[in-house]
Amino acid sequence: MADLISPNELRKVAEAKEIAASREAYEADQRRVEERHHLREAFLKRELQPEGRERLRKALIAAAERGVDHLQVFTFPSDLCTDSGRAINNSDPNWPQTLVGFAARAYEFYEAELRPHGYRLRAEIVDFPGGKPGDVAIILAW
Repeated sequence: MADLISPNELRKVAEAKEIAASREAYEADQRRVEERHHLREAFLKRELQPEGRERLRKALIAAAERGVDHLQVFTFPSDLCTDSGRAINNSDPNWPQTLVGFAARAYEFYEAELRPHGYRLRAEIVDFPGGKPGDVAIILAW
């Protein structure tokens, strides 16, 4: 008959398993932090694409054909606003000043190209994870 494992050895096995699980959780957290950093950097550097105007035109026509008078153009995490989305959440008329990166460039495009034609733009917080502002939706209406 094989020798039984001692309680002390069982504790060591359990401890090693717990340490491995903690290490995996820590490494997963680190990967999420790194991924958020890369996504933030990509959002800050992203430019409006030349084909974007035509894609927007097609999306607007499709929305009108569905009988709606607005289109959610894009979303982004509220923590990418300079105030983490507070101005948007509080309907502050100066909310566009809190935009950075791609969102700021998209707002400039709206001001120069769309607003003069009667389009309206609004921003909304669309979720509240942990009670804090989450994603921002940028919505174009006509």
